[in-house]
Amino acid sequence: MKEKIISKASELFLRLGFKSVTMDDIAGEMCISKKTIYKYFCNKEVLIEESTSMVHRQVHEIMDSIVAKNYNAIHENFEIREMFRDMFKNNTDTSPIYQLKKHYPEIYQNILSHEIDQCTQCFRDNIEKGIQEGLYRSDLNVETYVKFYYTLIFHINENTVSESEAQRIELEALEYHTRAMATEKGVQELEKQLKRTIY
Repeated sequence: MKEKIISKASELFLRLGFKSVTMDDIAGEMCISKKTIYKYFCNKEVLIEESTSMVHRQVHEIMDSIVAKNYNAIHENFEIREMFRDMFKNNTDTSPIYQLKKHYPEIYQNILSHEIDQCTQCFRDNIEKGIQEGLYRSDLNVETYVKFYYTLIFHINENTVSESEAQRIELEALEYHTRAMATEKGVQELEKQLKRTIY
């Protein structure tokens, strides 16, 4: 039951926002009493913590499965972006990450500390792969470009209220990041990915 509650809560938080979803909403959606939820979670903050941890794990499992498909480095980044777009489609258009930072800053900081480590590793692997494939320039300072990219992405997510706006800017950041690193062959692949991209 505990896992079912976390799963349903995660879905509602991402779709409707961390602030607006109440324990009553979760109980109503699951056709259980609020008392049942409180049996497992003493308050909403604890449930949010568990839910964000679960989403964090899911995100990285999906990212690993995308990497395992062995797309080229540029295609891989676009596939990961699409995964985020699908996961964070919500009804309120208020970015869940922005809401989490604003209303539950401690939980946000906790998630962020794990996220930065895992994201920087993912970005680093992608850049090294792209260099080997001849899509990115071989003279890049990998660590600097990793820092550039995560600074851009985290800044967008922390400071953009609207989820659709965040996704639009993220796509532009991905294009900007890729063009800055790309060889001629990489630019051709980037143009190909941009043509098939849904905003």
